[in-house]
Amino acid sequence: MFIGYDDREAVAYHTFCQSILETCSVPVAFTPLVLSSLPGYKETHVDGSNTFIYSRFLTPLLCNFDGWALFADGDMICRRDLAELWALRDPSKAVQVVQHDYQTKASMKYLGNKNQNYPRKNWSSVVLWNCGHAKHRILTPEFVMQQTGAFLHRFSWLSDDDIGALPVEWNWLTTEYPDNDDAKLLHYTLGTPCFKDYKNADMAPIWHEARERSQSGMDV
Repeated sequence: MFIGYDDREAVAYHTFCQSILETCSVPVAFTPLVLSSLPGYKETHVDGSNTFIYSRFLTPLLCNFDGWALFADGDMICRRDLAELWALRDPSKAVQVVQHDYQTKASMKYLGNKNQNYPRKNWSSVVLWNCGHAKHRILTPEFVMQQTGAFLHRFSWLSDDDIGALPVEWNWLTTEYPDNDDAKLLHYTLGTPCFKDYKNADMAPIWHEARERSQSGMDV
């Protein structure tokens, strides 16, 4: 599993991992996408709201263009067994994503970043990657560095038939969507509750509870 990591919200990464460890019934290996650890890649884009906004597209390369991998943004909480999501792999597809179709409720998000509407918004925030798919071979560091955000986040190197759908419960956008106790993967897309402006946002108590559990053993 590849997870987006940003120093400005390091606690989000660790809290997300905690929630996965609590719910996953199969072994899971975590790889944080840290820019300084990615060979041959230097972030050249200037329009990103976080440091992993484009490095996620290196997931097939990091898997040697073989097998399957799961990518998710770091601002999430897992509430169900990821083995259920893993079982949805479809070898006829290059990627599988929740195909959101919505207009945002907020023009700004965390740390003062603009929050604009665009086609296929948030599709790339949870991606089940068929890393061995031939069309992914184009995703080299040099290629990703040269492409626009629109090209990458819309999966423009693929045809529409290559993009499979996942149930929306596996990328439930808190605040943007109504509270949902049946959501399997909560995505605090407007701002992780670690930020003061989102400390009390919709479904934030679930995040805070996971964060507390991640500190188990402190000062015992």
